[in-house]
Amino acid sequence: MAFLSANSPLDVLKHLLLIVTVGALLVLGFFYVYLPMSTHHGETITVPKVTGMNLADLEDYLKQRNLAYFVDDSSYSPSIRPFTVLVQDPAPGEKVKEGRKIYLQVSMKNPPVIKMPNLTGGSSKNAMLILKSYDLVVGQIQLVPDMAAGSVLKQLVGGKEIAPGAPIAKGTRVDLVVADGQGNQTFAVPNLVNMPEDEAITLLVGQGLQKGEVFELPAEDGQTAGTVVRQRPVAGPDATIRMGQLVDIWVAK
Repeated sequence: MAFLSANSPLDVLKHLLLIVTVGALLVLGFFYVYLPMSTHHGETITVPKVTGMNLADLEDYLKQRNLAYFVDDSSYSPSIRPFTVLVQDPAPGEKVKEGRKIYLQVSMKNPPVIKMPNLTGGSSKNAMLILKSYDLVVGQIQLVPDMAAGSVLKQLVGGKEIAPGAPIAKGTRVDLVVADGQGNQTFAVPNLVNMPEDEAITLLVGQGLQKGEVFELPAEDGQTAGTVVRQRPVAGPDATIRMGQLVDIWVAK
């Protein structure tokens, strides 16, 4: 092979140029021909929407599209069918390579168990906010006679008291026993007629009653201005009232 013989410096230079050229072609072919063919360089897949689908249907659906999935989070909602896809990442419509994993958040079959919060002693309004924040359901509100108006006296599940810290599943219905602010003690209606207005109000407060509306009437013959001339409810031998109730009075001008 006369071409490969090195009889002169020019022949050596030719050989070196040939070696460099072949090496360059091999490098370029590896990066621009072999790698793109073996890795599908530049080929992408549009991520489909899988939210709302069930995991049982998802594996074949994504496998047909050369994609995979991984469940990395879960949450519970009683209104959503178990194992339903709630959130996906990447989002639908994004471009990804073949074989890319789609990370999912799915709904749980069973609700998680948490510790029952302490609602007793606080207001019923605050108790409802706490129940909502714990993903518990506000059940029946039962009013009972007690002077601590609006205060939660008991917390019940299934008709039985549940202690703070006891295990309870999210979504459980919790009933509340709440004070009505009136108490259960009944006694005779006090007679306020002919009493000065300030003394009548002091008497009401002292007996655990509340002042209602105060009306004014022109003083008639024999009536002293500033005294009570009428009341509701009216006092009498059989008239009773419960602690915390309102009493309206009419005062002479």
